[in-house]
Amino acid sequence: MEGYWVWCGSVVKGEDGRFHMFASRWPKYLPMHPGWLAASEVVRAVSDTPEGPYTFQEVVLPTRGAQYWDGRATHNPHIVKYEDTYILYYMGSTHPFSDVAPGEVLTLQDSRYKVGHANKRVGIAVSRSIFGPWKRMDNPVLPTRPGHFDSYLTSNPAPCIDQNGSVLLIYKARQYIGNGPGHMTIGAAKAANYLGPYLPVADEALFPETMIIEDPFIWRTSGGYELIAKDMTGHICGEKYGGMQASSMDGRHWTAREGRQAYSRTVRWDDGTVTLLGNMDRPFLLFQENRPTHLFFAASDGTNSFLDASDTWNMVIPLRQD
Repeated sequence: MEGYWVWCGSVVKGEDGRFHMFASRWPKYLPMHPGWLAASEVVRAVSDTPEGPYTFQEVVLPTRGAQYWDGRATHNPHIVKYEDTYILYYMGSTHPFSDVAPGEVLTLQDSRYKVGHANKRVGIAVSRSIFGPWKRMDNPVLPTRPGHFDSYLTSNPAPCIDQNGSVLLIYKARQYIGNGPGHMTIGAAKAANYLGPYLPVADEALFPETMIIEDPFIWRTSGGYELIAKDMTGHICGEKYGGMQASSMDGRHWTAREGRQAYSRTVRWDDGTVTLLGNMDRPFLLFQENRPTHLFFAASDGTNSFLDASDTWNMVIPLRQD
């Protein structure tokens, strides 16, 4: 979008037969990072086909005041539909400070970033129509837990809703180390239905500390669950910021497929050219008739991840159906 950074695309087919993308955006007068935590909002765009192009329609989750847990920023949207209800999982945050004005410098030392970062939590909004209205909850569905791996923050929700309505929710977490955040980890919680309560399945993270991943996406298989995620170091899949894959029978005990790459930041475009992208984050699989048909990513043109990016966009890769 002109004048905006965009990120976090997830897609669902609406009751109108069109494809609706829920994404994050924030103004480009802010740096890409950490600007997202100061001014991100969830928006909706629409297309006649999964491949797009997607046309902006509306802001779905705007700011709503510092007194709300998600009142200053909404990010990481993940849209799903269960029966006749759309459930929008997302990360929300708040802080008591002023907005960042155009021309004002925002750094990682700014109180708006530091407090907002510590207030990241996972929540949901629900609607019977893809066009809203969306009911936002007064509290997050996944709060932090003192003394555990998720004591500092919860974010990056990746839900999987079973046929009986129960939910397995994979999420990113950090714990307090002294007065600040420790390394990112991945946790899991379960709920009898999408409204919760969501109860963590273990006191420990799903993967050892040596496996640093984020941006998980999970889906149900005949044998349990599959997961793809961003490999932060490349020690699992072989490519820094590439895609790793893991499997689980119960959603609690996971086995990473070391040496196997789920996706690469090296992209071959339909005109035959090849590009190494700065980011291919937030993977999202679109399933149609119980088959994965399209893989979405948040992408950047940076050479040092998104830290030196001049542009970001949401992209889609059609999957072969042979």
